[in-house]
Amino acid sequence: MTHKVLHIDSAITADNSVSKGLTRAIVEKLQSSHADTEVTYRDLAATDLGQIDGAWLAAVNTPADARTADQNDAADLADTLVAELKEADTVVIGLPVYNFSAPSQLKAWIDHVARAGVTFSYSENGPEGLIKNTRAIIAYTSGGTAFGSDYDFASGYLRHVLGFIGITDVQFVVADKGAIDAEASLKAANEHIAELAA
Repeated sequence: MTHKVLHIDSAITADNSVSKGLTRAIVEKLQSSHADTEVTYRDLAATDLGQIDGAWLAAVNTPADARTADQNDAADLADTLVAELKEADTVVIGLPVYNFSAPSQLKAWIDHVARAGVTFSYSENGPEGLIKNTRAIIAYTSGGTAFGSDYDFASGYLRHVLGFIGITDVQFVVADKGAIDAEASLKAANEHIAELAA
C-alpha cells in the first residue's frame, strides 16, 4: 500500500536552512521505512498563498458548481491545499520559529486549510476534526526559543490547530539552540529522527 507523505517547508531561508534539512531527513526516514512512498512537496515560502479576505471567504463557502469564474480563481489554491492534506497519511512540517511564533507563510497555509465543513465541523458536542488517521511530524527549529517554554508560541499553536482539524498524532523533532550550541542541537534532532517509528 502506498504511504502518502505531504512535505511542507515554511522557512524563508535557502535550502541549507536547519528546518529544511530536518524535514528532508524525516521524509528520507519515512521513505526508508515504507517501500512505496509518494511525496507531495510544498514550499510555502515559494508559493504565493496570499492572505485570506472577504472574497476568499465567499468563494470557499460557495459550492464548487455554483462559483463564478472569479470565485473559482479565489478558491482553487485553497481547495488544492486541502486535497493535499486529505490525501496524506503523514504530514511533515518545518516549523522555524520567527519572533517566538510560526512563520506567516505557515499561518497562511493553516488559514487556507482550516475550513468549517471541510476539515472540521461543529455539532452540539462541539468542534470535530475531519482529517482522520493522519500523523504529523514537526521539525521545530529556533536560535534559542526553547521548545515548550512560556515564550514558545509556535509549537503549542500548531499542535492545537492540527488537533482541531483531527490530526492528534503529532510528534516534534527539536533543534532549539541554533544560536547557542548549533552542533549539539542538530545532533540531538537527527538522533531523534533515526529513532522515529515507521
